[in-house]
Amino acid sequence: MIDTTSLQRLQTVARPKTPSAVSNALVFGWRAVLKFKHVPEQLFDLVMTPIMFTLLFTFVFGGALAGSPGEYLQFFLPGILVQTVVFNAVYSGMGLSTDLGKGLFDRFRSLPIWSLSPFAGLMVGDILRHLIAASIILTIGLILGYRPEAGILGVLAAFAMLIAIGFGMGWVFIVLGLLIRTPTTVMTLGFTFLFPLVFASNIMVDPGTMPAWLRAFVDVNPVSLMTTALRGLMGGGATLSQVVLALIAPAALTAILAPTTLWLYLRR
Repeated sequence: MIDTTSLQRLQTVARPKTPSAVSNALVFGWRAVLKFKHVPEQLFDLVMTPIMFTLLFTFVFGGALAGSPGEYLQFFLPGILVQTVVFNAVYSGMGLSTDLGKGLFDRFRSLPIWSLSPFAGLMVGDILRHLIAASIILTIGLILGYRPEAGILGVLAAFAMLIAIGFGMGWVFIVLGLLIRTPTTVMTLGFTFLFPLVFASNIMVDPGTMPAWLRAFVDVNPVSLMTTALRGLMGGGATLSQVVLALIAPAALTAILAPTTLWLYLRR
């Protein structure tokens, strides 16, 4: 039996405040951090592929494409950073598809939280992946002889742009993760979509040697625009127009696909 005094104390206890959207997002962001702690092997394939691309293209093709591996590395490394972030964005959709298959998001939807909080957590995991992979690649590039002419400020600006690129691209694969049932299919469709964008760009070669019809596509390819801006930021020659053009695609993807994500999620 509860005595009168205890009952009065219970009645005077203030109801906890409803957590804000930011608080909800931070909780799910912490969940993404814990995933790295408990499943560190997930970073292996995220990091090894760009490392192999960097080493193979620098030493196998660098001399033929730019006269020497060192000269090619100055051209190639900013591009491989863009490629890494774009490819890593696929894993957002794979992780979402996995969680949906386990019924985890059905539990999230039943909670009194901001509807986009679980996706905010996925984005935090994305940003961590992008920063870890980009830092490792830049470190390897510095060891091999790459020198960012814009210095530390240029590198920081480039990393900020990489985060913006990854954030925008991540929505594409979150939508795929909501529409497609299996993570393997998400990965297959994701890379099928990305390979033409990445390889028909200025990441690896100067488009000046390409046929006119292909060069016309490469010049407006969003991946090429991102790479050009990143080269400018790290090399010290970026213009405002280059940066704006590079950010158009991530901004448009976020504006269009974030509401689409919420609609698909609530409709399931």
